[in-house]
Amino acid sequence: MTTHLTGQRFSELPLHSDLQQDLAHAGFEFCTPIQAQTLPLLLAGRDVAGQAQTGTGKTIAFLLATFQRLLEDSAEPQKQPRALILAPTRELAIQIAKDAEILNSSAGLRIALAHGGKDYQRQRDQITQGCDILIGTPGRLLDYHRQHVFSLKQIQAIVLDEADRMFDLGFIKDIRYFLRRIPNPSQRLGMLFSATLSYRVTELAYEHMNNPEKIRVEPEKMLGDRIEEWVYYPANEEKIPLLLALTKRIQPLRSIVFVNTKHIAEKVWGYLEGNGYKAALLSGDVPQKKRERLLQHFQDGDFPFLVATDVAARGLHIPEVSHVFNYDLPQDPEDYVHRTGRTARAGASGVAISFACEEYVFSLPDIESYIKHKLPVAASSDEQLETPLPAVKPEKHRPPRNGRDTQANSKKRRPRRSRTSEEKANLTDADQQ
Repeated sequence: MTTHLTGQRFSELPLHSDLQQDLAHAGFEFCTPIQAQTLPLLLAGRDVAGQAQTGTGKTIAFLLATFQRLLEDSAEPQKQPRALILAPTRELAIQIAKDAEILNSSAGLRIALAHGGKDYQRQRDQITQGCDILIGTPGRLLDYHRQHVFSLKQIQAIVLDEADRMFDLGFIKDIRYFLRRIPNPSQRLGMLFSATLSYRVTELAYEHMNNPEKIRVEPEKMLGDRIEEWVYYPANEEKIPLLLALTKRIQPLRSIVFVNTKHIAEKVWGYLEGNGYKAALLSGDVPQKKRERLLQHFQDGDFPFLVATDVAARGLHIPEVSHVFNYDLPQDPEDYVHRTGRTARAGASGVAISFACEEYVFSLPDIESYIKHKLPVAASSDEQLETPLPAVKPEKHRPPRNGRDTQANSKKRRPRRSRTSEEKANLTDADQQ
């Protein structure tokens, strides 16, 4: 299906010939709605505050506008970055950089990536050598900027991606730090994208952008008819048997199971593994290298299931996810849209199944009010619930003590023996002190 596309062709837009060439090579012909609505404005030099979730094509939209702005500049290449793209998570920053490389074959712009978790010196060196576009997370970029690794004085384009999550993760002070140090709004192109244009996000846009045009792709249009939604009302003790029963019946090819806490994530992962379903476990404290390895295995089809919390899964770009399970209903209605948007990406269809259990059922009215439709109800009694096999316990990795993890270190120390009165009498005053 191509109902997610519009009749607007990229070839009809006033894009640089290098960009037209790379778009054609990558197979991009028609714009998505967010691209069709934002690109004409951005290419005309207008700032944009866009409401769109991941999977709607917003990344290509702001990358094309950024590339166009830099390619139009006939000045000699600068060592300092000319465009700054800020993302709330490492995974999203990495994905933006990958998409940027797709459009950069002919343009030949220098792209640098900076994010926490690893490669501190390598990323620092890459920026020091000079770049045109700097993509990164606020914390790592703030660290480098305070060390004078790069300057913000040459910035011609600024992008804030998933601005609402910047607030949620406590990055807004860092964002304002950058916005106050780049050239003023009339001297550069400003782009802000968010799943919701809430009051705080809109206020940020109008404070630091040049009268931005607000473009909305409403949540119900984002989900559309391509996602089949269902809600079950299980008791708390029925959730695991229901998840296993649905899994057995549906046999999903690639699914994400969303939970609200790390503890429940480990529990769900354990029961899936214990009942013969290979799964990856992704929570906020998983080290970066392991996160990337798990995600790669999941994308390669080695694990049909990914169990994740919202903090870990926000910003992930994983193709061909057939099913999303809201094992726990999210307490924030916006997160329902983010979670559900992991499936039915790029015009595909998908299924979103939610469990409105005793603990989280109170979130359902707010979710339905936000997405502006009722979720169809399915009955747990229609499924053949079975007693699950015992759960597997996830591995626990303790950090080595004092840099060593020997058998001697792992033994408990014996309690110190008290001296006898006769031994104390034989000690000198200095010994006793």
